[in-house]
Amino acid sequence: MYISGHAFNDEDRCVCAGYDNGDIKLFDLRNMSLRWETNIRNGVCCVEFDRKDINMNKLVATSLEGKFHVFDMRTQHPTKGFASVSEKAHKSTVWQVRHLPQNRDIFMTAGGAGNLHLWKYEYPAQRSKKDSDDVDVGVAGSVNLLQNVTLSTQPIASLDWSPDKQGLCVCSGFDQSVRVLIVTKLNVV
Repeated sequence: MYISGHAFNDEDRCVCAGYDNGDIKLFDLRNMSLRWETNIRNGVCCVEFDRKDINMNKLVATSLEGKFHVFDMRTQHPTKGFASVSEKAHKSTVWQVRHLPQNRDIFMTAGGAGNLHLWKYEYPAQRSKKDSDDVDVGVAGSVNLLQNVTLSTQPIASLDWSPDKQGLCVCSGFDQSVRVLIVTKLNVV
C-alpha cells in the first residue's frame, strides 16, 4: 500500500491510498468517510498529489505493468468520479512518481528497467463540461514525454526533487547506487 496526503486548508483533509490489487481510495478525514475509489487493474506502486499547498488539482498513480494514471481532481462526478488519462510509460514497473516542486505540471517517473522519464501534463481547453443530466464532469488533459534516460540495468526505486534548486534531484536503485542528477532547461518547458 502506498499513501499520499493532502491538507490544503483547515477544512480539506484527505488521504489517498493505492493497493496491490489496483484499488485507489481517497479518504475524507474530516467526515471519516470514503470520498472516492477506482481500480486501475494493476498493483499500485505510488500515488502522489501534484502539490499539497493548493486545492486538489492532479493525482498521479503508478502501477506494476508500466502504466501511470493522471486524475484531474478538480471536478468529481457523482458516478463517473474524476477524469483521467493513462499512459504506458515504461516496459516494466513504474516504481515512483515525483512532481517538480517549482512546476506542478512536470513530473518524473522511475522505472523497473533502470530508467527515468520526464513528463509534462497539458491541460485541456476546459477542465469540465456538462453531461446529458446537466452535471459537471471533468475533462482529462494529455501527457507528453519530454525526456528519458536509462541509468542502470536494475530498477530505480526512489526519486526526489530538491525544493530549493530547480532540476536537482536524487535517485536510488536496486544496484545500491545513489545518483544526483541535474535536469536542465525546465524553465523553458
